[in-house]
Amino acid sequence: MFDESQPAFTRPTYPLLIVISGPSGVGKDSVIQRMKERDLPFRFVVTATTRSKRQGEEHGVDYFFLTLDEFAEMIEKNKLLEYAVVYEDYKGIPKEQVGQALASGQDVVLRVDVQGAATIRRLCPEALLIFLTASSEEEMVQRLKSRQTDSPEEINLRIATAHSELERIDEFDYVVVNRDVHLDEAVDTILAIIKAEHQRVKPRKVTL
Repeated sequence: MFDESQPAFTRPTYPLLIVISGPSGVGKDSVIQRMKERDLPFRFVVTATTRSKRQGEEHGVDYFFLTLDEFAEMIEKNKLLEYAVVYEDYKGIPKEQVGQALASGQDVVLRVDVQGAATIRRLCPEALLIFLTASSEEEMVQRLKSRQTDSPEEINLRIATAHSELERIDEFDYVVVNRDVHLDEAVDTILAIIKAEHQRVKPRKVTL
């Protein structure tokens, strides 16, 4: 006889490794920050970088700001899950931090560039890759120009790189449009994706 007090079906659950990526100017940092502000039950992995700290950024919160020698040491000691040169600066994901986050049982969120997302897909085929984009190319370009943190030459490089990165969207599992002044809408879409992924018959099981 069927016991109504027991669930009809149970399956193992595993934490997701969620990669949020996309070209410059699509709002990756803004989306991550809003997710943190909403106190969502995720572990956020902090990226290491050799670029200079921007106004308002904190070491260990926004990025780990490292010297070239410090970054080189992390490479030599195999302490990075992935790394790449992005606009003449190095960026990478600390491997130990990811392992500790997954061991906590909570979903883990990474913010990486498109190159890094491809590396993580190769190393962790079960990672969930989300491609963030602006509602139009014009909007993306305008965001880059309004930053006032890059030189005209750097902006042109970012725009050219973004064009090539947009062509790699098929390498991702989902695409989310982050429209101007609709930040929470983009976050809500990401949360809906994560919720749906946890209902998969065959759940993703990430191994590093």
